[in-house]
Amino acid sequence: MHQRSLDDLGTPLHEVTFCVVDLETTGGSAADCAITEIGAVKLRGGECLGTYQTLVDPGCAIPPEITVLTGITEAMVRRAPRIGAVLPSFLEFCGDAVVVGHNVRFDVSFLDAALERHGHPRLTNRRLDTLALARRLLAAEVPNCKLATLAERLRLDHRPSHRALDDALATGDLLHALIERASALGVSGLSDLVSLPTIAGHPQAAKLRLTEDLPHAPGVYAMLDARGEILYVGKASDLRSRVRSYFSGDERRKVSQLLRETARIDHRVCHNSLEAAVREIRLIHRHLPRFNRQGTTASRYRYVKLTLGERHPRLSIVRSPRDDGSLYLGPVASTARARRLVEAIHSVSPIRRCTLRSTATPRAGVCTPAQIGVAACPCSGFTPPDEYRRIVTHLVTALTTRPDLLLAPLEARLASLAAAERYEEAAETRDRAAVLSATLRRQRRFERLRAAGRVRFVVDGTWVELDRGLFVGAGACGSTATLDLDPLPPPARSPDPPRLVAAGHWVPGPREADELACVAAWLDEHAHEVRLVDVEGVYADPAVALPSFTPARATPSRRASRRTGLALDTRADRGRRGWRRVA
Repeated sequence: MHQRSLDDLGTPLHEVTFCVVDLETTGGSAADCAITEIGAVKLRGGECLGTYQTLVDPGCAIPPEITVLTGITEAMVRRAPRIGAVLPSFLEFCGDAVVVGHNVRFDVSFLDAALERHGHPRLTNRRLDTLALARRLLAAEVPNCKLATLAERLRLDHRPSHRALDDALATGDLLHALIERASALGVSGLSDLVSLPTIAGHPQAAKLRLTEDLPHAPGVYAMLDARGEILYVGKASDLRSRVRSYFSGDERRKVSQLLRETARIDHRVCHNSLEAAVREIRLIHRHLPRFNRQGTTASRYRYVKLTLGERHPRLSIVRSPRDDGSLYLGPVASTARARRLVEAIHSVSPIRRCTLRSTATPRAGVCTPAQIGVAACPCSGFTPPDEYRRIVTHLVTALTTRPDLLLAPLEARLASLAAAERYEEAAETRDRAAVLSATLRRQRRFERLRAAGRVRFVVDGTWVELDRGLFVGAGACGSTATLDLDPLPPPARSPDPPRLVAAGHWVPGPREADELACVAAWLDEHAHEVRLVDVEGVYADPAVALPSFTPARATPSRRASRRTGLALDTRADRGRRGWRRVA
């Protein structure tokens, strides 16, 4: 377990400088009212570092009701400085402290309006609202959360009087009282305190204590029940913030149930987000937590198989690949998706469709697909053996090295159907083409990683090592030790062996595919941050990108079918109606 530091927890509250601000104004709108008094007190570690107070000439009449409320008269502000002269000294006093107020948005809105009018940038300081904190922490104990009510009920040293400095001092006392209350919920850093108003009212807020040991660092976490069973596994770039976000108003039934059953939260700090992502997926594969959906469905994965070991090869859907000389595509997420993949290939390739075992003796009769001209029929002798071999060779080439041989005819058919306004058929063709393109693109990414062999790269001051696309280890730059891959609880390596099939074409097992997809997606997203140090093989993408068949967004200038979701691109530079192709 990683030993957390103070930095892991964010800025400790005793090190934070707060600037508690209160304003008196001529009214409630920053757009047409002005400031009459500014009061502020600077606090750190429970001590007062200084106070700031000044009357301000608003440049307009003070309404009688405001004078009655605050006691500030026009005579009092007649010789006071204007807000433009006050702002520089106030900004210097405030510095980069956290701005605190009771309904802080009101005070900041007036300050921002004044700053903009006098050519200053708006306040960028972090803000903390004691009103929101009080509503979360004290609502059950007080009739209302007005500053005067809270000062009386909590017996604060200072009492508000509708004068800026008195109210700021009272708000400072309230802040310290609220921090003391918040500590019971595991709040020890500034980020926790700022986010507390959104999470303290959660029904499971008492379980915030379970997050006390979580650092502000990348890693993987596991939520366990009272019996020690893993309920959910997740990854995060900031463990503490991510786990505490579950308490911030997420009302999904699944999340509420997860929090009700959670009794312990384990975590493991990682060197970077890739390590965290790989740890997450390995843990999910090992334990299949019932609250995880992604990564727990490998048993439903399917492969599309071109049976090259048969006399007359055909396409079929299987659960797992074998070393039988056949050509496999996948895995794909479900049987339904595998069927759509087969349909996409059948729509542009005349490979035989009958499911009967081929024999040396020709069968009597020609199958129905061959009769209507959409498939070959070598089983009956209708298609000569040499011609069928050319069909199979063409398909193998398309599925391995020349995907355009399949995708280009699909794109042409899609454009033709769209031009003819046959929207239902166009939607079906588009969906088939999208599945085929996505599967081939995924296969290409896997083969790219495997061809690279052993790869080492540097990202964010850490090194990462991959072996044929699978994560091997990570560490801080300068270290040579390979990272121990045993998070809590320890994961198992994927049992799926690499599959070597037709003509050296390789296909991963279901669990191995999940990790390869995770690594490939991470590399694509962080390519601009990665610096390659060593590559054993070849790590490169083919020059030609595969198209992605996504429908163009419908606009008033495009014809669309709401029922099918089709949207035809009619831009002038296309010169024809057609589907937008995203490469």
